Amino acid sequence: MKSNLANLRPLWTGLTVVAALAATGVLLRPFEQPAWVWVQARQPALRLDSIKGALGQGVTVGLLGGFRAIVADFFWLKTNSVWEDSDLPATQTFIKLVTAIDPRPLYFWQNGARMIAYDMPHWRIAAGGGYEAVPPAEQRRIDREQAEVALRYLHEAFVHHPDSPWIHIEIANIYINRLKDYGAGAEAYRNAALLPGAPFFPARIHAEMLRRLGRNAEAYAWLKSVYPTLPKEVNASKKITQFHVDSAMAPVFLERIRELEQELNIPKGDSFIP
Repeated sequence: MKSNLANLRPLWTGLTVVAALAATGVLLRPFEQPAWVWVQARQPALRLDSIKGALGQGVTVGLLGGFRAIVADFFWLKTNSVWEDSDLPATQTFIKLVTAIDPRPLYFWQNGARMIAYDMPHWRIAAGGGYEAVPPAEQRRIDREQAEVALRYLHEAFVHHPDSPWIHIEIANIYINRLKDYGAGAEAYRNAALLPGAPFFPARIHAEMLRRLGRNAEAYAWLKSVYPTLPKEVNASKKITQFHVDSAMAPVFLERIRELEQELNIPKGDSFIP
């Protein structure tokens, strides 16, 4: 009898999850239509304001209780579904809704920002006739607008993840890859590098951005200050881990230091001693 009960446990668990999702669907149905009315009443691009109106009066995320993670995952699946259809207003709204329901996973914030900053400009340009039809100045305007929306969205993430270097890294990538703003990108990478537990590559990229900006003396001082904090040894017999990846950066940092010493004409007697 005990064996039979044990065999039924996976089935019961599955039925419980299905029932929870079904109950969640019932709970969400009353404000599903108001959400779409809210979306359709606004411009499809660039709007990521508070979703209070979308959720309807008197409805709060707190009502979801222990189902918060399940509901957020469900809506993330919906996000990917409308994203595959290049449906900009629906994708943008679901991105915002997911992190309103459960702001804890960094994955939602990171990938939502990437959809906004990298995918949505292409959708808008395609809707305007494609890259041949949309003038370069208009393309740049669209890129900037979507990047600014993504940046505002990522700054909201700091409310829930104030000490996450990964949000700063995402911000840096948007500044560099979408806006070509290397100064702001360098600062964002610096902010990431200064946080406890940050990987070491933001510190290296910060220096690279300073070099690109012609601020070689700053890059040199920065690399010298960071190098002593780097792990220097790698145990090759162990599996590759983040520690080993970061350890491999010590020679790269030292190489950059030596390059800068040549560029800055620093005498050998004054060169950095590891």
